[in-house]
Amino acid sequence: MSSNLIARNSRRSRRENGIFFVSLVVTVIAFYIILSLENQDVMVFLQRMESDAVQRLLGLVPALYAFTLVVLFFLVFFAERYQLEQRRHELGMYLMLGMRRSRLFGMLVAEDLRTSLIALAIGLPVGLLISEVISLVSVRLVGLGVLGHQVTLSVKALVLTVVGFAGIKLLVSLILSGLIARTEIGSLLAPAPEGTKRRLPLAVYAIALVLGLAMLAGAYALGIKGHAWMGPVFMALMLFLGLLGTALVFFGLRVVVGWLAKRGGKGLATFNYRQVEETVVHRSGTLAICSVLILVALVCFGTGVSIARSHKAETHTLDYTFDLSMGLEVPTSDQLRQQLADAGLEGLFAELFDMRVGVIRVVEEGDAVDWSEVISLVQAAKDSGAKESLLMTLSHYGFPNTVSVSGYNELLAVAGLPQITLAPSEVALYADPELTDAGRQTLLEAVLAQHPTILIAGEAYTLTDGLQTRALVTDRSFTPQMALILPDAAFETFAEGQWDTYVNGVLSSETIAGRPTMMVYQEVNDKLDAAGIPYESYLQNMGRELFYTVAASDLTIYLAIIFLVVANTLIGVLFLMGQRRASRRYRTLVRLGAGFEDLCHAVGTQVNWFFGLPVGVAVLSSAFGIRAMFSGVLSSRAQAGIPDLMVSAGAMIVLLALVEVVYMVAVKRAGNRYLLELMEPEREE
Repeated sequence: MSSNLIARNSRRSRRENGIFFVSLVVTVIAFYIILSLENQDVMVFLQRMESDAVQRLLGLVPALYAFTLVVLFFLVFFAERYQLEQRRHELGMYLMLGMRRSRLFGMLVAEDLRTSLIALAIGLPVGLLISEVISLVSVRLVGLGVLGHQVTLSVKALVLTVVGFAGIKLLVSLILSGLIARTEIGSLLAPAPEGTKRRLPLAVYAIALVLGLAMLAGAYALGIKGHAWMGPVFMALMLFLGLLGTALVFFGLRVVVGWLAKRGGKGLATFNYRQVEETVVHRSGTLAICSVLILVALVCFGTGVSIARSHKAETHTLDYTFDLSMGLEVPTSDQLRQQLADAGLEGLFAELFDMRVGVIRVVEEGDAVDWSEVISLVQAAKDSGAKESLLMTLSHYGFPNTVSVSGYNELLAVAGLPQITLAPSEVALYADPELTDAGRQTLLEAVLAQHPTILIAGEAYTLTDGLQTRALVTDRSFTPQMALILPDAAFETFAEGQWDTYVNGVLSSETIAGRPTMMVYQEVNDKLDAAGIPYESYLQNMGRELFYTVAASDLTIYLAIIFLVVANTLIGVLFLMGQRRASRRYRTLVRLGAGFEDLCHAVGTQVNWFFGLPVGVAVLSSAFGIRAMFSGVLSSRAQAGIPDLMVSAGAMIVLLALVEVVYMVAVKRAGNRYLLELMEPEREE
C-alpha cells in the first residue's frame, strides 16, 4: 500500500509538474557533459599541444560545478515548495486519517528520491550520448578525423553528477518534508491566503521606471565603448548599473501595465492586465532576477558560439619550422636535410627552404630607420583608433626586424602566390596577420600605395605597393608586429653577416596520403622527437585555435543552459503559484458565466505577458551585452568582424527565443489543467 502510494504520488507529481521534471533531467545532462569534458577527443588532443591552458580550463570546472549546485539548490527549493503547497490539503487529509507525522515525512522523502532516480536514469544515458556526439562532431569540424574513437564512460563525471544532484535533492526534500510534517493539520487543510497587497503612488513607479532606463543606458554605454574592461572599478560600476537598472525597470513597469488595464478591451482583457499588474508590482524582484538570468544565458550562448565560429586558424601554408639558431656561421636547410637523412626521414618533406630574419646592425647610435614620410601620410589620414595605434608603433619602431626577400619569395611560391620583385633601392613592408587588425591593414595599404620613402642607416629606400601578411613561420618562433623585406644584398649588409635562420617545411603528399591531419602531425612529431630535432609545427597553432573554440563554446553554452533552465522554471512556477492563489477569482468568473475557453484564453494572455516581460527586457539587453563582451574579449584584429559576429549572435538569440516559446506552451497547458479543476462552482452550505 505504502509503496503503491509513493509510486502513484511520484508519477502524478511528474505529470503535473512536467516543466520542473524536464528541467531536472536537463540539469543532469549538463552536469555530466561538463564534468566529462576532459574525456572528449579534442581535449585529449589539446593536452599535448596546450597542456597548461587546458589544465587551467579544466581547473574552472570544479568551480562551475559548485556554483551550479548552489543555483540548483535554490531552484529545487523554490519549485518543490510550490509542489508541496499544491498538496497541502491532501497531506492534511493523510494526517486526519491517522498517518503518523514520521511516516508522512518518510513518504515525502521517498517520493522525491524516486523522482530523482528517474531523472538520473533518463539524464545520464542522454548525457553520455550527447557527450560522445559532441566529441565526434568537434573532431570532424576541426578536421582531425575520427581516430579510432571509442565510447568512454567517465566514472568521475558519473559519480559527481549522481552525488551532487541527488545530494541537493535530498537536502531540499529533508528540509521541506520536515516543515510540512511539523505543520498543524488545520493550517494544511485551510486554503492558502492570497495575502495583503500594498501599493505605492504611481509617481514612485514612474520615477523608478525612468531611473532604471537611465541606469541601463549607462551600463550599455560603459560596455559597448569598452570602458568596463579598463579596470575592476568600471566593471563593478557597469554591473551595478545594469542590475539595479533592471530591478527598477521591473518595479516601474506597473505604470505601463496599469495604463493598459485602464484602457480595457474585449472579454477578460482588463482582468488579465490586472493580474499581470499585481504580479509586476509584488513579484518585480523575482521577475528582475529571472530576466537577468535569461540575459546571462543569452549573452553566454550568443557570445560563445559567435567567438567559437570566429576563431579560425590563419591560412595554412607551412607545416613545420626549424630554428637553426644564430651565429656568424649560419646553418642552412642543407644541414637540416642531412640530419633528416641520417635519421631516415628524408621523404617527410616536399619543400624545405630558409627564412632569414635579422636586425639592422650598422647603426650604433640613434634610430636605424627614419619613418618621417610614412608618419606624415598616416597623420593626414582620417582620425581613427587604427591611426593612433599605428602612429604609436611607428614612433617607437626605430629598429624593425628585417627579412630577406629570397626566403619570403619561396614562401609565396609554396603558397601559390605571385612573388615580389625589389629593386636595389626598394623594400616591402610586412605585418604579422595575427597582430594587425583590418583597420590598421587598410590604413597601411593606403599609405603604401603612395610609395613613401624611408631612410635606413641614412640611405633612402622606397616602400613598394601592397602590404605583405603571409605568416613567416608555422607558429610563434618569430612574430614581429612589422618588419622590412629587403633585397638579399641589403639584408646581408645591414645585418653585418649575423641573422637568425628558420627552415620552413611542407610535408610531402606521400606523408599525408589522405589521412586525418592530427594523425599525420602526431606521427611526424614522434619521428622528429626520436631524431632529436627541435621543431615547431602547425599542430601547435591548430591546438591553440581548438582551445579557444572549446573554451568559448563548451563552458559558455553550459552556463547558458543552466541559467536558461533556472530562469524559465522559476517564471513558470511563479505563474502557477499565482494562479492557485487567485483560484477564488477564477471560480467567481465561472459563476459569472465565463466558459473554459474564455479562461484558457485569459491564462494564455497572462502567460504571454508573464514570460514576455522578463524575456523581452533580457533580449533587448542581450544585444548590448553581447556587443560589450565582444569589445572586451576580442582582439583588436578580431573586432573588425564584430558586425558578422553580431549576426551570428542574433541567430543564437532567436534560437533561444524558440526555447522560451516551448516553456510558455508548457506553462499554458499546466494552467489549463488547473482550470479544469475550477470549472465546477463550489457549493456553499
